[in-house]
Amino acid sequence: MFLQSILIIGASSAIAKALANQLQQQPHTQLILVSRTEQILPFDNVLQTTVMDYTQSSIENAVDTIQEAIEAPLSSVYICNGLLHNNTITPEKRLEDISLSSLQDVMLTNAFTPMLWIQKLTPLITHKAPCKLVVFSARVGSISDNRLGGWYSYRASKAALNMLLKNVSIEFKRRAKNVKVISFHPGTTDSQLSKPFQKNVPASKLFTADFVAQKLLDIVDKAEVDGEASFIDWQGNKVEW
Repeated sequence: MFLQSILIIGASSAIAKALANQLQQQPHTQLILVSRTEQILPFDNVLQTTVMDYTQSSIENAVDTIQEAIEAPLSSVYICNGLLHNNTITPEKRLEDISLSSLQDVMLTNAFTPMLWIQKLTPLITHKAPCKLVVFSARVGSISDNRLGGWYSYRASKAALNMLLKNVSIEFKRRAKNVKVISFHPGTTDSQLSKPFQKNVPASKLFTADFVAQKLLDIVDKAEVDGEASFIDWQGNKVEW
């Protein structure tokens, strides 16, 4: 018998996989994973859903599937989608590096896609039971903390995400007092996302995915449903908006 359900979106990322491996050990927990690549976790309490892409129609279909399969209230949702670079996109160092297509792609993945998920998931998380809604952000999205500049698309997308999450928390404070919104900065994690930028990161500041996942689970466990959006890092410390 399941007493709670937990949803991880973007479940093929390094931290998401680490979260899944730790969460599947929790008793009476139904774990639901969504990603664009097929995942194989051989556990009876894990439901895996593959989406072709993160278009609005694909997200709607995925949420319909989740709604049919869910067996207990969602106690937490982790939205782990993120784009920093790919074969055609690299973080911009100068104004001359900016391209419209890169701006659009990074903004879509990091800011708009999480909002589409939240929109469609709202009926599943706005119930009497407490629900922690965690979205992966980044400290470089802090406007007040920006001292180095550069990385135009990534910084702007995470700043936009933070504003959108702040709006969500204000609306949920009126209509869904059971939901806690958390914008999470994981630090520099040893993953494909950070791989090209690790050479200048001290060994003590380059974290394993398992380490970050455990820190996040501790943060979520202690977070109070207070009607506010929290922008916090892996240590549980407040990050300035």
